[in-house]
Amino acid sequence: MTQKITVIRGDGIGPEIMDATLYVLDQLNAGLEYEEADAGLAALEKHGDLMPAVTLDSIARNKVALKSPLTTPVGGGFTSINVSLRRHFDLYANVRPAHTFPNTKSRFDNVDLITVRENTEGAYLAEGQEVSADGETAFSGTRITRKGSERIVRYAFELACSVGRKKVTAVHKANIIKSTSGLFLNVAREVAAQYPDIEFQEMIVDNTCMQLVMRPEQFDVIVTTNLFGDIISDLCAGLVGGLGLAPGANIGKDAAIFEAVHGTAPDIAGQGKANPCALLLAAAQMLDHIGQPQNAERLRKAIVATMEAKDSLTGDLGGTGTTMSFAKAIATRL
Repeated sequence: MTQKITVIRGDGIGPEIMDATLYVLDQLNAGLEYEEADAGLAALEKHGDLMPAVTLDSIARNKVALKSPLTTPVGGGFTSINVSLRRHFDLYANVRPAHTFPNTKSRFDNVDLITVRENTEGAYLAEGQEVSADGETAFSGTRITRKGSERIVRYAFELACSVGRKKVTAVHKANIIKSTSGLFLNVAREVAAQYPDIEFQEMIVDNTCMQLVMRPEQFDVIVTTNLFGDIISDLCAGLVGGLGLAPGANIGKDAAIFEAVHGTAPDIAGQGKANPCALLLAAAQMLDHIGQPQNAERLRKAIVATMEAKDSLTGDLGGTGTTMSFAKAIATRL
């Protein structure tokens, strides 16, 4: 039985890392069928729209998408494509694993944690944002709801149960922001009480950042609001070697989009220098999501084995390989 997924090749280095990722997926014989769709600058040139309706229809129909990085033009009133996708499909859970890999420049060798970030509300809604006429004062509103808090915290606990994690840490700033952050924390406590077998910890966001760079091994699953989750998940990527090793899943009730969380890197586009691992690891998340955990594990182990052997690694990992030669080295180890 085949599984059709929407493939968005993206901008900059996007097409290169997608080619590499699809090559490896094909060697897995995972029964995937690809329906390509345009978004970003490629879509703007072809359709006059950064996110054409035909692409949204494809994602809605297939319910699963694999996406390379996209460019949102600066200025001109363009809304972030990623934010728009999350809101359109109500992809409320942003799941970002951070796991230590061999032969990176990381200072740690024992990181293995998952950040679960609320994806649809909080500070990034930027409700009512305005700047005063004299340019002296700016305002932007933040909204947190009980529904949004409850479903993201429950997602984190259910994830912990399903993958054998032992602890969930709710990250907040309720000591100062007593309304919005306070509501999130109160709901987190209520949900945690329903999972007595999972250890629950609550931690203020600034202390969390300090603890992460001192003793990251103390964390297992982190759950938090939109802004804090954005910062923490990138910090965690820095603990394991950078965004080139950082996958992300955006998951909702009716659709899921899996992506490399780094940018389009136009300065190295078309040169075969890009590390495909972030998108490959996102593909592993996708395989887990569609019920192929064994193939997901095969893919992750092949990536680790290739990095251990220092076989065709890209320049950011200290090697001299290309995007595709790195992918082919991974494929030989499936």
